[in-house]
Amino acid sequence: MKLTFTKMHGAGNDFVVLDGIHQQIALSAEQWRHIADRRFGIGADQILVVEKAQQPGIDFRYRIYNADGGEVEQCGNGARAFVRFVTEKKLTDKRKIRVETMSGVIEPRLEDDDGITVDMGAPILTPAEVPFDSSGLAGRREGEETLWPLDVGGGTCWIGAVSMGNPHAVQVVDDVDNAPVQQHGALIERHARFPRRVNAGFMQIVGPHEIRLRVFERGAGETLACGTGACAAVVSGIRRGLLTSPVTVHTRGGDLSIAWAGGQSPVEMTGPAVTVFEGEIEL
Repeated sequence: MKLTFTKMHGAGNDFVVLDGIHQQIALSAEQWRHIADRRFGIGADQILVVEKAQQPGIDFRYRIYNADGGEVEQCGNGARAFVRFVTEKKLTDKRKIRVETMSGVIEPRLEDDDGITVDMGAPILTPAEVPFDSSGLAGRREGEETLWPLDVGGGTCWIGAVSMGNPHAVQVVDDVDNAPVQQHGALIERHARFPRRVNAGFMQIVGPHEIRLRVFERGAGETLACGTGACAAVVSGIRRGLLTSPVTVHTRGGDLSIAWAGGQSPVEMTGPAVTVFEGEIEL
């Protein structure tokens, strides 16, 4: 089986994008892992599949597979790569499209300056819907946010639980460069309180409109950037009274701009998406 692919990245969060409209794609978890493998495959944090929409009024269906072979609900940086891909491949001539994901419909658009903005929808903040099991925990209020204690690595960290279509645990740290992202991130990802695992965000507040962020992603490990992680971090920071929209998020792979008006308003993320190369892989 041969598949054509496009290698892309959004602020260093890298993807293999597959056209599932013009080629048949039915792969096993082992094959997804092989594609994502940086030594024996192409290499990627996530693999994105472009498919025909399954419901009226929608332009495309968007499927996401993590490097561990598991399918996941959402990927914000990937959504920007998705727009760049369908535009460059002339699969659409629209500058704003509606895309069906496992977690709902998102609306990315191509801006005049060639940046890409994604309407990520409203954040989900009810613990059970994240999903996060808060039973038996004594949370503490900070602004509008409830912080929850997690036992991690022999100590306690306080996290905000936010879903942007996928679950996030956001904590504030003094210095992201020295935060225990690898050690604690792996423990938080598989913490028993998160039944579907979780993305662990480590946020350093630089100012009311600026943060630095590292994210240990569910099924991928630490990535150079995480779009939904940036959205979740800004939502949590605004609710805690630490941030004011819009917020520039400095990741290790580049900068993202996140805007959120609060409440049930959608979170908007703006950033780059770049095509790196194209090729063909035999599975």
